[in-house]
Amino acid sequence: MPTTRNPRSRHLTLLRRSLLGALALAATVSLPALAQAPAYPTKPVVLIVPYPAGGANDAVGRLIGQKLAETLGQPVIVDNRPGAGTTIGAAIAARAPADGYTIVLGSLASNAVSPHLIASPGYDALKDFAPIGLIGVAPIVATVNKDSPYTSLKSLVDDAKKRPGDVMYGSAGNGSPLHLAGELFSQTAGVTMTHVPYKGGNAHTMDLIGGRLAVIFDTTTAAMPMIKGDKIRAIAVSSPTRLPELPNVPTFAEAGFPGFEVSGWYALYAPAKTPADIVARLSADLGKIMQMPDVDSKLKALAVKPAYGSPQELGAFTEAEFTKYGKVIKLANIKAD
Repeated sequence: MPTTRNPRSRHLTLLRRSLLGALALAATVSLPALAQAPAYPTKPVVLIVPYPAGGANDAVGRLIGQKLAETLGQPVIVDNRPGAGTTIGAAIAARAPADGYTIVLGSLASNAVSPHLIASPGYDALKDFAPIGLIGVAPIVATVNKDSPYTSLKSLVDDAKKRPGDVMYGSAGNGSPLHLAGELFSQTAGVTMTHVPYKGGNAHTMDLIGGRLAVIFDTTTAAMPMIKGDKIRAIAVSSPTRLPELPNVPTFAEAGFPGFEVSGWYALYAPAKTPADIVARLSADLGKIMQMPDVDSKLKALAVKPAYGSPQELGAFTEAEFTKYGKVIKLANIKAD
């Protein structure tokens, strides 16, 4: 006797077959699509340097950019965007799409000092950037004329205490890192010195050489060529230990001023909200770059001490520096030019 199939059972069987067919079709479509999803990066990356071409910041940016191009497998284009105390370039980077194709060389100026001095810098130094990693630090060095009577920080401070306001220190401009370093030392040493701002360039160094300034608190990056050329003389460095390049120059701590901890620094940031996996990739690549012997030697040739740090470490460091210099600027009532 022939078997009669239940219409409801036949309907369920057809439904199951349809669903299985749809799933199989979806698998054949989605798997290749996933396999073909482009991996970062697929095009050139722009590295904004908020400084003009030719200086130490530019040299650091180009060195890191060249090495990133090798690790990423894509060109890295260095885009110099100087002006307004580095805030023009930093603001451009902060407003760029958060897709990993625009990063910026951050510094003491752009991420800790200038945002306190410029009324509308165009970015929030702590909220508008995703830290990638620290690159290195450039200790501050106190320099005097090569024939100066100041043979030590103590002799400089003693004279400043005897003649309040008569001892003059120069900088590249109001609110520049050099100005902040001089002001912070004055606060640390409890002396009053007169700040003489210059309009950028190296005019302040020329006046130090000419004996028209008593002292400059400059980065080792900028000062080392003049020191090595016997144009000026170093009397103290802000590094934790003496520098191999200046073995006879004491640290500020050795000279009796352990509270003076100031350095220029260089770091990489991406716009805020850049995907975490892209930031992690960039940070990992930067970590590899910082272990390359030629990068180490080239940074040291620029008087930059390599000092890689993770995104989390850079974030904490940036916040500490931002807070530190905000207090110095407020206490001294420093205004930008």
